[in-house]
Amino acid sequence: MTGPRLLHTVGVRAIEWLWAHRDGFRLETDVDPEVGFLERFKPVGELAQVCKVLFREGVAGSQQSRLARQLLDHVWRETLDGGLMLVRGQRTEPFSPVPFEVYLPFRELGYSQPGIERAATLNHRLLSCAAFETTATRRLGMSAFQRRFGLAPRPPEAESYARTWLARTPEPWTVEGHTAYDITHAVFHLTDWGEHPDRLPADAATYLETWLPVWIDDWTDLRRWDLLGELLVVDACLPRPTLDEQAWQAFAAAQQPDGAMPAVREMPTGDPDEVFDIVYHPTLVAAFASTLATSRSLSDLAAAS
Repeated sequence: MTGPRLLHTVGVRAIEWLWAHRDGFRLETDVDPEVGFLERFKPVGELAQVCKVLFREGVAGSQQSRLARQLLDHVWRETLDGGLMLVRGQRTEPFSPVPFEVYLPFRELGYSQPGIERAATLNHRLLSCAAFETTATRRLGMSAFQRRFGLAPRPPEAESYARTWLARTPEPWTVEGHTAYDITHAVFHLTDWGEHPDRLPADAATYLETWLPVWIDDWTDLRRWDLLGELLVVDACLPRPTLDEQAWQAFAAAQQPDGAMPAVREMPTGDPDEVFDIVYHPTLVAAFASTLATSRSLSDLAAAS
């Protein structure tokens, strides 16, 4: 099992890089309509969700917590204009779930934008919301977000889950690319991003405990750091995490001195904005994995003492 110091250091360095590159969390208000105004909201929502996990687990040091809060304040104020950009996004695409999905973790952390709350409540009553076409795992996430907001999930989470890749326990050698990401995100939504490992269905937990070590070995060998990071998160979400030392050593070694995590193999070079768009996600995943793994490691130490 990996020691808490290495696990914690990965997350500290990741948050430091995200803070130093906070201007990368930008919107493009004049983007081509064919591309979509809402595409740039995704990094902001992911940042808020990861910071929520960091505060929840309570394993961050004072500097890491301070930077995480400053990051949230910055993107809420400067990127989202106090949430008004989310309202604009909702008006641009009235039935899109993106503004609500981005807003929810901010709301859970004490931020407020009544316009988005009204839109979420209205959309929940409309058939167009339930008819929104998306993947099964995304639908599971939307149902989970509705529950967290205080709305009755449409459809119920159990119904959404039954349609996912994870529920169908696919042959392990077929789990790659989007299938692997569907499985990791199903775990995130089922466990509320690691808060409730006990909510993972027993058959899914058994399936993951059997095959996750194999996938972790494969993606470590392939140096697919973004996907490896998500698999390390899944490990920390299991009732009995392994905190694979070899994988964590390789993951930590791939992290750059400034805290950035490449997505695949080596760190990309080029235009700073383009580099940010490539590495912000694996760096956020590194902070997420680090936080959960550190928390689990400390819990194990306390149980053993």
